Amino acid sequence: MSESTRFPLPFVPGHRSPENPGENPILFAFRKRELLVTGDLLMPSVEDIDAQGIEAVRTQYLGQLDERHCYSAELPKDAKAGDGFRFADLRTLFATLDPVIHALAGRAVQIVEWDRTHQFCGACASPTELSTTDRSRSCPQCKIPTYPRLAPAMIVAVEKGDQILLARSPHFPAGIMSVLAGFVEPGESAEEAVIREVFEETAIVVKDVEYFSSQAWPFPNSLMLGFRAKYESGEIAIDGEEIEAADWFSADAMPTAFPGNVSISQWLIRDFLERNARSVPS
Repeated sequence: MSESTRFPLPFVPGHRSPENPGENPILFAFRKRELLVTGDLLMPSVEDIDAQGIEAVRTQYLGQLDERHCYSAELPKDAKAGDGFRFADLRTLFATLDPVIHALAGRAVQIVEWDRTHQFCGACASPTELSTTDRSRSCPQCKIPTYPRLAPAMIVAVEKGDQILLARSPHFPAGIMSVLAGFVEPGESAEEAVIREVFEETAIVVKDVEYFSSQAWPFPNSLMLGFRAKYESGEIAIDGEEIEAADWFSADAMPTAFPGNVSISQWLIRDFLERNARSVPS
């Protein structure tokens, strides 16, 4: 690759920390899974974080965002935010952080958690060592490498003519319904997971499973693979535990959905509404 060729995305992943962090580096400092932010729920500068006087337990190099070096830091579990600062869950920061920064924070928290929970070998309990060649830790005795966990999950808009299948999980806020989702099991494709999960949760058989889009979802470490699928057969039947309600809805008679447009579930529903020529929430 020539020197004039630039990486096609704004963030360039990396695992080797540079000797010099350069000007205006970005630091994502976490207490457990909560990010240190300003009182206005914005990213503080490295200088602002250093001024807190909190000593990091561990730090990790992430890569470069528009040539700015990026780092993550694990703070002590009992770390306190100073005046004008607070710790916030990433779910609360969609509206205040730039989307690229929020996505990078999601990457950072997963790497922090992986690094924290893989300090010792799961087979012999020896301390692990950080690899110099990739994003992994390995046991010097067993030679077993461990990588950041990534859990693939499918999410699907099932359509029956001009209707969409929406369901309600018991952990949703009151009245909210959304598209179906579930984790991919070992040995199955994402498309097979779509067919299995829809049938397990609603007794509906689908066909023509079509890829839609994907989204990294760090809650805690999922990769959401979005699909559209068509109804083939069956009547809705639920177990009342994993799913407590499900039904077909037309575009002009939709139930309450999660507000906003930041998740792939919202993108799938918006796509259905746009294709069915109805008004779409802003």
